[in-house]
Amino acid sequence: MIASEGLENFGINRLAKAAGVSPATIYIYYKDKDDLIHSIVKEETEKWVAVLFKNFDPEMSFEEGLWVQWKNRADHALKHRDINLFMEKIRNTSFGREQQLRISQYMQNYMGDFVKNAIARDEISFTSIEVYWVVAFAPLYTLVKFHQEGRSIAGKSFKLSDKIMKETFAHVIKALKK
Repeated sequence: MIASEGLENFGINRLAKAAGVSPATIYIYYKDKDDLIHSIVKEETEKWVAVLFKNFDPEMSFEEGLWVQWKNRADHALKHRDINLFMEKIRNTSFGREQQLRISQYMQNYMGDFVKNAIARDEISFTSIEVYWVVAFAPLYTLVKFHQEGRSIAGKSFKLSDKIMKETFAHVIKALKK
């Protein structure tokens, strides 16, 4: 409901009606709307992080590890469109700040070691975490967005394929590796 209609249009009564239950049933499990949203954000963030690090090892070569990250992120985004839209809707709210803090903690633990190892092996040069993230992941998220919208920047029909993802990834690796 939040993914399709926005946070401002979300309410327990509307949710209960859509789910075919009494609002009182929802209040058995959650003290209020904010409690419910916090719970969803926490649960979905933990699920996303688990998917993100599937088959990933901070000791992997930079190219191999980043490709695993790309595949995991794309797979999750394409399989769970509504969850991704939900997270986007709450991103610039207090719920989103909670989500970002939780994600940052996981990233420091897993991706921090991965990047440090790549730097130690002299695979990449590093300027800042912001530059790294933009170059490493923004192209992937743009492709996913094109896929979800069904059209590219030129307005042409678009469907993400392995070929397009691999071609884009090759450019990203070229930009990041020494």
